[in-house]
Amino acid sequence: MIPLDPDFLTGSIPPLITPFKTGAVDHEAFARLIDFQIDNGTKGILVNGTTAEPSSLTVEERNRQIDVAVETAAGRAPVIAATGSQSLAETKALTDHAVKSGVDALLIVTPYYIKPPQRGLIRFYLEVMQDHDIPWMIYHIPGRTAVSVTLETLIEISRLSPHFVGMKHAVNDLGFVSACLGEFGNDFRIFVGLEELSFPMMAVGAQGLMNAVGNLRPRALAEMCEAVCKNDLARGRRLHQDLLEINQAVFFDTNPIPMKYMMKRLGLIPTNEHRLPMVPATPELETRLDGVLARARLLENGNGETGQ
Repeated sequence: MIPLDPDFLTGSIPPLITPFKTGAVDHEAFARLIDFQIDNGTKGILVNGTTAEPSSLTVEERNRQIDVAVETAAGRAPVIAATGSQSLAETKALTDHAVKSGVDALLIVTPYYIKPPQRGLIRFYLEVMQDHDIPWMIYHIPGRTAVSVTLETLIEISRLSPHFVGMKHAVNDLGFVSACLGEFGNDFRIFVGLEELSFPMMAVGAQGLMNAVGNLRPRALAEMCEAVCKNDLARGRRLHQDLLEINQAVFFDTNPIPMKYMMKRLGLIPTNEHRLPMVPATPELETRLDGVLARARLLENGNGETGQ
């Protein structure tokens, strides 16, 4: 594994939503979200992650989102491109464009739906990355992809691909985190992908967060990462507990349906538009989410972050 700067690929790096406007990607709104994130302490921008609804985007739209992110961030924060797909050819095309565009790192999901064997995962990742020397991570989310990676697979990938540096782990399995850190060392970048495990997983060694709720509360997530980094676990626990109900609300319906509604409610995006088969929140869900925001005192005071 190549050495990384201690401050690179750490902290809160939220997977940004994709704003839509009458069916088209709203690039201006997306750029404003990037500025909002950077203004509120986010340590990186993750583009085209699950929360971005990438399966509803064309390859050209995903590539354009990467270009907008690189142009808007303009070196103020690293841009991480999620370039995975169930298709090897599509994953390679997305990855090639992201690298050419100037992203700082890659996050590549395990191929979904296919349920390949572990040897197939190894060959898939090596094929995608064979022409690139940029830091990259695996996105491990078996709840959506229907395939897990084993520690043995990660060891083999690391042996054959030195720029493999970490993993987004969206699994309720703290033991696997400890096993990975025991094998690769504490510099191995593990990012939490499940909101309710944010503090626990960082407490055992994860380097940061890639959580959907960071779209709504970037400052709070950045502060929690900073607290854990400084070994102020009491403060980290308090922040984690303060975020608990909003963390849970992210999954009141399929992500990012609740997140987009709450962002619209707080004025972060003009509309909570989706593309089918995703649909906006129902009136009943809106009422439930309004209650969450009210109890968090966000409806009265804005979302508590700067940059609005």
